[in-house]
Amino acid sequence: MAEQKKRYTKKQRALDIIEMLKKEYPDADCTLDYDDAWKLLVSVRLAAQCTDARVNIVVEGLFAKYPTVEALADAPVGEIEAIVKPCGLGKSKARDISACMKMLRDRYDGKVPDNFDALLELPGVGRKSANLIMGDVFGKPAIVTDTHCIRLVNRMGLVDGIKEPKKVEMALWKLIPPEEGSDFCHRLVYHGRAVCTARTTPDCEHCCLANVCKKIL
Repeated sequence: MAEQKKRYTKKQRALDIIEMLKKEYPDADCTLDYDDAWKLLVSVRLAAQCTDARVNIVVEGLFAKYPTVEALADAPVGEIEAIVKPCGLGKSKARDISACMKMLRDRYDGKVPDNFDALLELPGVGRKSANLIMGDVFGKPAIVTDTHCIRLVNRMGLVDGIKEPKKVEMALWKLIPPEEGSDFCHRLVYHGRAVCTARTTPDCEHCCLANVCKKIL
């Protein structure tokens, strides 16, 4: 038995977890509503320290008033702030959204670039947001290290006490097949909300990963 555990590498644990999560959450995808790449960029910025559910409500009013990149780029920052205030951090989020839309308008003809480094140059866009865009919009390899991802992969034993998002991302790139990364991270969000929660005791008894999770083993 000890020999069997010794051979159970992080890579194998990751592959097993991926398959189990696929069965548990077959239709998991991004929980932010969007029908255009630039709208997802806006929503991701608003989602910082705010629930996706609230963001989905707030952006309805924002996009109704400013339905294009150009319209939002021309909007007074104060008016953007007034609309997005319920998401928290309204002043900084409005400033970033305005600057981001201006850059999309002036440099990319209103289109969201499909290059990771170019995305990182956009105001208010970090690695998490850039990965989300790359995976969900452009179907390219991506690993989104949000709070659910970081919490769960530490508990599961895929990383060891790493909390810094970029370091977690780099560690997961070594374990997760590129074509699985985006969906894997979406499923972690679903699992993190339903079972492996942050503010209450994780429901390990009903967890689909109980047989492979390091926290239990």
